Amino acid sequence: MYRIKGLSFWKARETVQTMIEQAKKDAEKEGTANLGQGVLLRQVAKKDAEKEGTANLPKNFGDILLEREATDEKIKFMLAKLRKEGVTDKDIKLWWNMNDLERRMIQQEDFMSRFALFLKLREEGLDEKEAAKGVAKRFPIFGDPDDTILGSGEDRPLPYELKDRINIYIQKRSKEELKKAIEYSTSVNSLIRKAIRKGKI
Repeated sequence: MYRIKGLSFWKARETVQTMIEQAKKDAEKEGTANLGQGVLLRQVAKKDAEKEGTANLPKNFGDILLEREATDEKIKFMLAKLRKEGVTDKDIKLWWNMNDLERRMIQQEDFMSRFALFLKLREEGLDEKEAAKGVAKRFPIFGDPDDTILGSGEDRPLPYELKDRINIYIQKRSKEELKKAIEYSTSVNSLIRKAIRKGKI
């Protein structure tokens, strides 16, 4: 079943609609309502950052994480889990040195594009399970690798820290080559994990 942090399809759909409506209201207040989807995503990202207290993270947060790894057990544990997924120091710096708002907008855009496909597949008659599989066969799914709600084993979410390298890997391959490779995998994530182990990403 396709979920947003444990929400069912219908609840997730309702949540997304609420997010969009709230973003529209915020944009209207700020006089930016006619500037398109990018502004709406920015509004949602900004609200999330304020809610979770990450709006003021330093722009060199990736460097800070690596510097504190040796002395901070929580950071050491977090980075160790990421490295098991193939994340490098360079990946950590690239992702976490990014402005928090920019990072969140990437996540919002990533989610919205995948959720749009999920809705389309549902409207075409697929049940939630099949629609979720359809999304996983067309897009890499990012998130917490320990979250098995969206997939287990090789199909588990990939860390966002890998996103840039994965994008480069996908862009370098032809559509036909990629399509054929995915046909023999349970998901794009499974294909990506195999490529990481082979040193191709």
